[in-house]
Amino acid sequence: MSENPTIGIDLGGTRIKAVAIDASGNILHEKYQPTNDGDGMVWKSAVVEAVKELQTILKSDKINVGLSAPGLPNADNTCIACMPGRMQGLENFNWSAFLNQPTYVLNDAVAAMMGEAKFGAAKNKKNVVMLTLGTGVGGAILIDGKPYQGAMNKAGHFGHMVINDEGDPDVTGMPGSLEECIGNCTIEKRSNGKFASTRDMLNAFKEGDLFAKEVWLKSVRQLGAGLASIANILSPEIIVLGGGITEANDDLFIPLNGFMMQFEWQPVGKTTEIVKATYGDMAGAIGAASYAMSKTNL
Repeated sequence: MSENPTIGIDLGGTRIKAVAIDASGNILHEKYQPTNDGDGMVWKSAVVEAVKELQTILKSDKINVGLSAPGLPNADNTCIACMPGRMQGLENFNWSAFLNQPTYVLNDAVAAMMGEAKFGAAKNKKNVVMLTLGTGVGGAILIDGKPYQGAMNKAGHFGHMVINDEGDPDVTGMPGSLEECIGNCTIEKRSNGKFASTRDMLNAFKEGDLFAKEVWLKSVRQLGAGLASIANILSPEIIVLGGGITEANDDLFIPLNGFMMQFEWQPVGKTTEIVKATYGDMAGAIGAASYAMSKTNL
């Protein structure tokens, strides 16, 4: 593995986050920019600007780049092959040619997991599951220290596992999915229009609103059922949770652990440990950089 700094880009729907890290995962420099999703050339140019700025700071003309983005990458991790409905111009875009740097492309949840596995909450673990809880629900799997992407690179999309087979279909057509149960994208529907965001619901929950409590704990119960199912199937060492909804902290993790105790099969008398991600919204960029770093001498 190279000792040289590596650049990681997290291309999100709202912001572009760029970092340069060293071989120990220390952040040397970072940069944030708005994405401006409506115009593909604007966010593509913003990525170029970020890479050039970090190259200048690092005094390097050639440097490996990892890029984290929503969607499914191709088999060679050179581009996002499938991202319908968002970020027009992202699908099949050749980033290595555009940036004139070796560029390795990952799904954003996979990248976040790589950051946590290499330097964060899952460091020194070999078998890990990560879920990102935000607008939607993403996920990723680490098996024997390596990301498992599966056929068509769609493995780990736990947000589209079915919790309620009679529920409404999600964006992939799956009925009553985990994403429908807890993703911020459905909070207005789940609260009958009372809350515009999960943050609003949690504020009401903290103030003792009984309806907010009912909606929130139902969502956490459904998350617990989903995580217990994942634990029973994959038996990871730990489950890492990231994304904005994890900022609920004890209001999420205390009831969630209670539901895991209730639901998960415990043949050795304990449940799977659930931990909060270390890097927050920087995990994707750090993970993308660490993935590119691992490719240096291949």
